[in-house]
Amino acid sequence: MLEARLQTQQRSSQNGRETSLWSSGFGMKLEAVTPFLGKYRPFVGRCCQTCTPKSWESLFHRSIMDLGFCNVILVKEENTRFRGWLVRRLCYFLWSLEQHIPPCQDAPQKIVESAGVQNVIPGRAPGGAGAGQVPSHVKREVQRILGHMQAPPRPILIRLFSWALLRILNCFFLNVQLHKGQMKMVHKAAQAGSPLVLLSTHKSLLDGILLPFVLLSQGLGVLRVAWDPRTCSPILRALLKKLGGLFLPPEASLSLDSSEGVLARAVVHAAVEQLLVSGQPLLIFLEEPPGAQGPRLSALGQTWLGLVVQVVQVGVVPDAMLVPVAITYDLVPDAPRDTYHASAPLGLWTGALAVLRSLRGWGCSRRACVRVHLAQPFSLHEYIINARSCWGSRQTLEQLLQPIVLGQCTVVPDTEKEQEWTPVTGPLLALKEEDQLLVRRLSRHVLNASTASSAVMSTAIMATLLLFKHQKGVCLSQLLGEFSWLTEETLLRGFDVGFSGQLQCLVQHALSLLRPHVALLRVQQGDLLVVLRPGPGLTHLARLSSELLPAFLSEAVGACAVRALLAGRVPPEGPWELQGIELLSQNQLYHQILLLMHLLPQDLLLLQPCQSSYCYCQEVLDRLIQCGLLVAEETPGSRPACDTGRQRLSAKLLWKPSGDFTDSDSDDFEEAEGRYFRLSQQSRCPDFFLFLCRLLSPLLKAFAQAATFLHQGQLPDTESGYAEQLFRFLEATAQEEGFFECVDPNLAISAVWTFRDLGVLQQTPSPAGPMLHLSRPFASRDNQEKLEQFIRQFICG
Repeated sequence: MLEARLQTQQRSSQNGRETSLWSSGFGMKLEAVTPFLGKYRPFVGRCCQTCTPKSWESLFHRSIMDLGFCNVILVKEENTRFRGWLVRRLCYFLWSLEQHIPPCQDAPQKIVESAGVQNVIPGRAPGGAGAGQVPSHVKREVQRILGHMQAPPRPILIRLFSWALLRILNCFFLNVQLHKGQMKMVHKAAQAGSPLVLLSTHKSLLDGILLPFVLLSQGLGVLRVAWDPRTCSPILRALLKKLGGLFLPPEASLSLDSSEGVLARAVVHAAVEQLLVSGQPLLIFLEEPPGAQGPRLSALGQTWLGLVVQVVQVGVVPDAMLVPVAITYDLVPDAPRDTYHASAPLGLWTGALAVLRSLRGWGCSRRACVRVHLAQPFSLHEYIINARSCWGSRQTLEQLLQPIVLGQCTVVPDTEKEQEWTPVTGPLLALKEEDQLLVRRLSRHVLNASTASSAVMSTAIMATLLLFKHQKGVCLSQLLGEFSWLTEETLLRGFDVGFSGQLQCLVQHALSLLRPHVALLRVQQGDLLVVLRPGPGLTHLARLSSELLPAFLSEAVGACAVRALLAGRVPPEGPWELQGIELLSQNQLYHQILLLMHLLPQDLLLLQPCQSSYCYCQEVLDRLIQCGLLVAEETPGSRPACDTGRQRLSAKLLWKPSGDFTDSDSDDFEEAEGRYFRLSQQSRCPDFFLFLCRLLSPLLKAFAQAATFLHQGQLPDTESGYAEQLFRFLEATAQEEGFFECVDPNLAISAVWTFRDLGVLQQTPSPAGPMLHLSRPFASRDNQEKLEQFIRQFICG
């Protein structure tokens, strides 16, 4: 008992010392500098110049780059029409009363009289009423479907809710930043007369409440939000509908030959028509809700987007302006801890209790920052016209990679990869196959734009540094320099950061938000040692670091490809000087980059559909040269790389559209055979190369562990059952090896689906549903080892 008491006292005294370090600003005197804030801050979010060149020119002006940021939740006396000491105490309430809420009636009678609903009525009433008359039971059915879908927004309720939300947000967050230039672009697009359709990422359940609040405060009116009914209880759905929410009726997902499904889809289509004709802005989430297991792209979001595309194609609305939107948080307030049990719908009282609990604990001491990003709007009509010209032939992952993995072939087919993990639901199935493909590629294009315009938060930079550069610990003075370096590298790559201020304050803020996963230890000379707490908390840091991956994704793919190219020549633990001796031809680099591109999921790469694989390979190679990792090597007898005077351009290539490369372009490939590169011998290159390789290590190690698990898994099994088996195996392996970064259910599901597309796992029908089993080529242990070696060649230790 005495020993236990002494241990308890030592532990409490250690916790007390650590608490004093956190609360006293680390307890050390450091020089506060601003290393990046005046140098360069890119304006992100320009639309695609290939698919929408007219929108790229018309909806942007250089002057908007000079406009600053505004804190949306900072409401003072100056934001109201009144002045005085009482106004200062009631400014939130007065501000909510002054917000302009235009009338937005849903016009159910117009929906009943629409052409689509009228065409369905004869099938519902074969004994029919007269022409132009709607039977009473059909009218009641239409009203029931509309009541499930929407309700007229209540202005008084919206004002009261905005007032309460403003108070709650000020307790949760330090600020909610919005760029005034981005808002000016959206206002300019709204003034053109076309309805606004905002297509957003989905990081938190709070997004659907925060975005309407932000746009209402900026004068855009009531935003109609397409909610996922799976995430809300019936009582919460009733409240959200009165605040402007939309819900897809369950009958709309019935089969195409179902009379109830046909009527529901006609009503939903007519309701979307009336919404766009009235000019009300619509918000659609293109990502699945947080914590959902499955593909990144939302099937429900694609369904709503398909309805908008169909309305524009029919000509009811001549055009719609699409606005990519993203929200980034320092810490997501409702991030689920156990994603296997995070799919329960959120109730009204459950949500209220969660808010109160957060206000008591998380919100008071760990207030985070938020950035709302509105990318450049573009014309949907213009995209529909131009996008079809970028379509080409595609092959499955099994056709592209399986012969190479098994050693039956060494040449990568010159075609694109076809990989769609998002299922097609009922309303989208009603479209033509060509229009379904248009919607899928448009959603991927917009999600790429939203991701590219998202700012990187301080917690993402801090988690990346601690996880991939200093997992064994780092002194605080060194961490300050590393934080400044990674921030500048992010800005130089055209990505914005979601913070500003003095360096010491930024690092202290990020570490305080990551306090459950980080420990501070005092060392000699008054410095502090920042150490990660080992355990499953590293998985949370890996999710945070994935927010930084898009900024360095091209270099990370290139570094892993170079690692695979050197794997068979130089031992991985060999010195950097020995690896720098090897010559790397451009064709070999292209080959390895293509292999890794095909292996990585489309949900991770998010390549624009108008960009070919060859163009992406060239972009990866250019990035490696620009960051200084690769240096061009002049071989004896070859034309110098800088000599452009005698380059021959074929007439056929001059008239070819950008990004259209086929096997006939032999001139360019023959010229590439003579280009060689070496790894740079600069002192910073080894650490930076290792850092880039480690950015993809959680995903690649999860894939390698999945290949190891093939001979241990219990098959046949369902997809979800086998994914859970793999996740438990990743947990057990992490406990042994201490690598918790890949212990993520989403990584396990990605590995199972990738192996299914690769032909490693095959599906067979059964009474219990589709069952997975090992395919014949990978039933042998030798081929399983070939698959594991193929994946591990891209992993750097």
